[in-house]
Amino acid sequence: MTDTFVVVGGDAAGMSAASKAKRDDPDLEVVVFEKGEWVSYGACGLPYYVKGEIQSLEALVSVTPEEFREERDIDLRTGHEVVAIDPDERTVTAESESGSVVQSYDHLLLATGAEAVVPPIDGIDREGVYTLGSMSDGKELREYVARARDGESFQQPDRGPACQYLEDCTGPVGIVGGGYIGLEMAEALAANGFEVHLFQRGDRVLTGFSEATSEAVADHLREQDVTVYLESEVAALEGGGAVQGGDADEAGAVETVVTADERVDVEMVLVGTGVRPRTDLAEAAGVELGPTGAVATDDYCETNVPDVYAAGDCAEATHTVTGDPVYVPLALTANRHGRAVGQTVAGQPTEGGDVAGTAAVKAFEVEAARTGILDHDDALEAGFEPVTETVDAKSRAGYYPEGGTVTVTLTADRDSGRVLGASLVSEYGEGAVHRSHAVVGALEAEATVFELENYDLAYAPPFNTTWDPVLVAAKVLAGKLR
Repeated sequence: MTDTFVVVGGDAAGMSAASKAKRDDPDLEVVVFEKGEWVSYGACGLPYYVKGEIQSLEALVSVTPEEFREERDIDLRTGHEVVAIDPDERTVTAESESGSVVQSYDHLLLATGAEAVVPPIDGIDREGVYTLGSMSDGKELREYVARARDGESFQQPDRGPACQYLEDCTGPVGIVGGGYIGLEMAEALAANGFEVHLFQRGDRVLTGFSEATSEAVADHLREQDVTVYLESEVAALEGGGAVQGGDADEAGAVETVVTADERVDVEMVLVGTGVRPRTDLAEAAGVELGPTGAVATDDYCETNVPDVYAAGDCAEATHTVTGDPVYVPLALTANRHGRAVGQTVAGQPTEGGDVAGTAAVKAFEVEAARTGILDHDDALEAGFEPVTETVDAKSRAGYYPEGGTVTVTLTADRDSGRVLGASLVSEYGEGAVHRSHAVVGALEAEATVFELENYDLAYAPPFNTTWDPVLVAAKVLAGKLR
C-alpha cells in the first residue's frame, strides 16, 4: 500500500521536503496544504521588490503551483488552512472556501513558518502601519510607495498630479526595529525619496553582530540621511483623521511616532521587530516545544510525536558551537532541513544538520555578516571563556586602484583557542560576506585560531591582500592567546 506524506505549509521547508520525497520515492503520495495562494517564494527578496529593484512578485517565486502539480506530481492544495491534527487517527483537517477535508497521513511535516512579532505599542493597529512577512505584505507596501510617489499618501491626499518631483511626493516614514528587515527597508524607502526615521529599542542596531559592525552600519545609515534613534522604545503610534480614500476608521491613520524623548511626525510606519514561530497547531496536537519556544525536534527533525516532523521557521535547530537548541529562522536552514525530512520519509534517514547562525545584510553601500557565538554572556553560559579582537584590514592589495577596509571581529575560547564566532563589515562589494565563509568552515571543523591563521585562502590583487582580513584577525587573536 502506498504511503502518504502530508506537508503543512508550502514555502521553503515544506516544498523542499515535498519535492525531495517525491523525487526519491515516486510512488509516495505527497499532499501539501498551504493556506495562502503563494508557495516556494523568496520572502528575503521582498524589501528589494518594495524598493523597485525587483519588478514583480512573481519573480520571487522559485517554482509555481502548476509546476509542482503537473511536473512534480505533488498534490498541492493552496487556499487550504490546516486547523487540526489528530495524531492517534493520523489525520489532518483542512478548511477552504469549498468546506472541510480530512486527510490521512503516514508521515507528517509541520512547516508552518513564523509570523511577525507585533509589539504591544498603543496604536499599532492604525491605518498606515505595516509589517513585512508575506507576499501580501510586500504587495501592500509596494502599493503604498506607488501612492506616495503619485501624491496620494495618507496624510496629503490633495497633492496628486501637481507633484512633479519624487522628493516632493514622499514624506517622513518611521521604521520600528534595527534588525535585518528594518535596515533593508530603510534602504528601500530612502531610495524612493522618503525621509526615514529608524527607532531601535536597544543601544545599537544589528544586536546579533559585533559592536564594531553595529557602529559601522549605524554611522553609514546616518551618512545616508536616515535618522537613527537608539535606546528609543516606541511607546505609541498616534494619529486620527482621514484614512486612505477619505473614509474614517475607528483607529484612524498613523501620524506620529512617540517615544519617551521624541515625537516624530510620519505618514507610514513599518514594524520590523522580529518573528516568532507559528506553533499553535503543533501544540494543540501534543507536539512539544523546546526552550526557545519553537518546536523541539531530534537530529532527524522528528518531534516527540511519532512520524511527525517539523522544519523551517517553526522549529528549533542545534547550534554548531554550543550543541544547544537555538531558534534561527533563516532560509538555508529551512531548505536544508526540509530536504532532509524528504529524504527520511522516502526511506533514507537523513540528519538535518547543525546551524551556526550565519547571516548577512546589506544596508545602502555597506555589507555585514556574522556567524557563530559573539556575545560573551552566551559563550560563558556554554562553558567557554571568550576572548575577542577587532581588526581593520585592506580588502585588496594596497597598490590596486580599488578596494576598501574590512573590519573583522573574531571571538575564540581562551583555554582551547577554538574559534567561536565572527562579525565582519565592509563597503558593499568588498567581501565582508564572502569572507565570513572561511570562519563558518572553522566553526564546522571546531578549528582553533592557530589553525585558522594558516588557512590557505585565495590571493590576487583585484580580490584580496596576501593576508586575507580573516587571517589577519586570526593572527592577532592567536598572538593574544599565546
